[in-house]
Amino acid sequence: MREIVLDTETTGLDPASGHRVVEIGCVELINHLPTDQVFHKYLNPERDMPQEAFNVHGLSADFLSGQPLFKDVAQDFLDFIGEDILVIHNADFDMKFLNWELKNLGLAELPKDRAVDTVRMARRKFPGSPANLDALCRRFQIDNSSREKHGALLDAELLAEVYLELIGGREPGLALGASSQSENRADAAPRVRDVRPPRPHAPSEEELAAHAAFLTKLKQPIWSA
Repeated sequence: MREIVLDTETTGLDPASGHRVVEIGCVELINHLPTDQVFHKYLNPERDMPQEAFNVHGLSADFLSGQPLFKDVAQDFLDFIGEDILVIHNADFDMKFLNWELKNLGLAELPKDRAVDTVRMARRKFPGSPANLDALCRRFQIDNSSREKHGALLDAELLAEVYLELIGGREPGLALGASSQSENRADAAPRVRDVRPPRPHAPSEEELAAHAAFLTKLKQPIWSA
């Protein structure tokens, strides 16, 4: 099974206000485990970088001015993710930006139901606890010491580890395997058992006499009242 863990960095919070994607990072998972296949691009947003966004990811307008435009990498991005499930932390945010960029190029938008939102997974599993990426790394003892600022590829790599823990750790299929074995047993032909005739259990004359002698030793037995 192939899945794509995805993260983006942007110039702000809302593409409708003119904000753009400035970095895309994707990590390929096969059977929930990362492979060595990644997709990573910095993008020229063709605009300035607000200080609030720069404080988050550290990507300056000068650095990004020499990077490709989204339209230049869009097809490579789509080819990499294919038709596979997207694993995203706060999926609504990233999907909103990606679909805005794709729509502006006249390309088909990504269906929202294609994304697995790990924020929602974490909140269901740990209600009332912080669900941000740093908090989940601490909970699962994942080393995020290199995460001084947000970065799309680094965050995707960390999220891949968090996602594995959220779905049950290194062996998430154990319950499914047990269920399958139960179903197989249910479908199997009934086992034929040897039927033995019942053994006689009536007491012998000696046992009855011994029991009667024992009863004479009891004082006021309740069954004789």
